[in-house]
Amino acid sequence: MKEHYNREIEDLKSNLVKMATMVDEQLERSMKSLVENDLEVIKGIKAKDMEIDAYDNLIQTQCENILAMFTPVASDLRYIMAIIMINNNLERCGDIAVNIAKRVKKTGENHNLFEESNLIEMSVMARRMVKDAIDSFINNNTETAREVLEADDSVDNLNKEVFKFCIAKMQSAPHLIEPCSHLIVLSRQIERLADHATNIAESLIFYIEAEVITHRKKLDKWGKE
Repeated sequence: MKEHYNREIEDLKSNLVKMATMVDEQLERSMKSLVENDLEVIKGIKAKDMEIDAYDNLIQTQCENILAMFTPVASDLRYIMAIIMINNNLERCGDIAVNIAKRVKKTGENHNLFEESNLIEMSVMARRMVKDAIDSFINNNTETAREVLEADDSVDNLNKEVFKFCIAKMQSAPHLIEPCSHLIVLSRQIERLADHATNIAESLIFYIEAEVITHRKKLDKWGKE
């Protein structure tokens, strides 16, 4: 029974790593299009997202089967729970890659706004967070996971700066209302990308250290009020 369980777990992790690799590639393409205004790299990105969705369904089914067949407990149960959460966040990262690509297509003529608004700096930081979060899972590295958590505040601050920049631009230059509106949506998508990276890192810490740290900052702040 144990040997059978180990095979199922290895197969499960293998599929999640494959999915994570595809998501990573999708993000690389969408971020390249954003930073370099290169629309060629995002051709076919929507079709690739269908493969990610298929892996999402496969991994979800595998987790359900393992829970039903082996009724894991303790660290084994935490592992399956972590996989379910990581799988969900990876799928959403894939969706965000597609959404970023769509917005970049609509803002190509105003690409200079990306650099002026710090959107590129924000996107590079969020991209690094996702890559580090995936690496932390593959290598069971909680130190890297905690570095991801620490980076989230910086992305949140840049998101606020981009929003203020866009408001100021729209007030002073009405012809930029449409491109700045797309810019605000792009900034929000990138901020959500960082949130998903944070969720992945938190899931890894939950599995390794049996520590639930989701929403900790919000709860700590609420407790002091």
